[in-house]
Amino acid sequence: MILAFDTSCYTSSVALMGLDGALLSDKRRVLDVPPKQRGLLQSEALFQHIHNVPAFLEELAAEYDFRDIAAVGCSTRPCPKDGSYMPVFLGGEKIGRSVAAALGVPFMEATHQEGHMMAGWHSLGMIDDIPDSFLLCHFSGGTSDILAVEKTGRGRYRLDLKAFGNDLHAGQFVDRIGVLLDLPFPCGRHLEKLAMGQKGDVPDVKIWVKNGEFSFSGQETAIRRMAEGGLPPETAARAVERVIARTLKKAVAEVMASTGIGSVLFVGGVMCNGYIRDYLTRKLNRGSLFFADPRYASDNAVGVAALTYQRLGGKNDDATGSIGQPSE
Repeated sequence: MILAFDTSCYTSSVALMGLDGALLSDKRRVLDVPPKQRGLLQSEALFQHIHNVPAFLEELAAEYDFRDIAAVGCSTRPCPKDGSYMPVFLGGEKIGRSVAAALGVPFMEATHQEGHMMAGWHSLGMIDDIPDSFLLCHFSGGTSDILAVEKTGRGRYRLDLKAFGNDLHAGQFVDRIGVLLDLPFPCGRHLEKLAMGQKGDVPDVKIWVKNGEFSFSGQETAIRRMAEGGLPPETAARAVERVIARTLKKAVAEVMASTGIGSVLFVGGVMCNGYIRDYLTRKLNRGSLFFADPRYASDNAVGVAALTYQRLGGKNDDATGSIGQPSE
């Protein structure tokens, strides 16, 4: 079996996967955020992880024999680039390293972004059939990236940033307006539910996409002012969704044109939104679009387990790389 950890800014996650790639257990807990607050300090989030993760391990130990664990995987930083770091990932890393050392099995590092990517493919039943190259659209509370991904070996991928949000992330945009509308934090699913009651016209908020960059701060300000001026909450919620959908459609279309890559995988908490997914399906009428199952689009440890599974060999006999070697 493979044991995997992901301790992100707002979710504690532990997953257990068989060596055949079958998911055995997926345990998660969204961190507690006090009402009216728009987030947690890293120290506050880390404190909750240190309480949540051991409880998950106790539950798993009651169901499975940990002597059957062949490797431990863990996200240790946000993304695969130099200098990427957040203290929250120390929670999973320190516990994961301790478990691996106690069991005498490899500890394999991953990044949170790679975990999102692999969770998407696993949720689609494609973990052993991932395209050699594709675009990854990762939209969440802490990331608004569009990347070109190239497979370089067994469980190894090169991620090249092609477009990004230069101010406010998409998930922050959702949460800021959501908190203004008295929705619980994190606000994604609550804002989506509110927007379903929207009727009539939605304000035409101008989007900004240029030379591989896009912006949400000006749009957040515009919708905030309209909401404070009497715009119905459900209409304000739909306006947020529409801005994100239109921005994403234009940005992805430009990256597809510049790279010539036609396959796109959409992951991250923002991509759980049904309106945005439907808009892209209807309007981005080129290439092949892949959307992570909504349950696995948000933060989870399943993708880290899937990446570790690939690095242990997966089902591809012709893959390259070293079996059982910890990642750098």
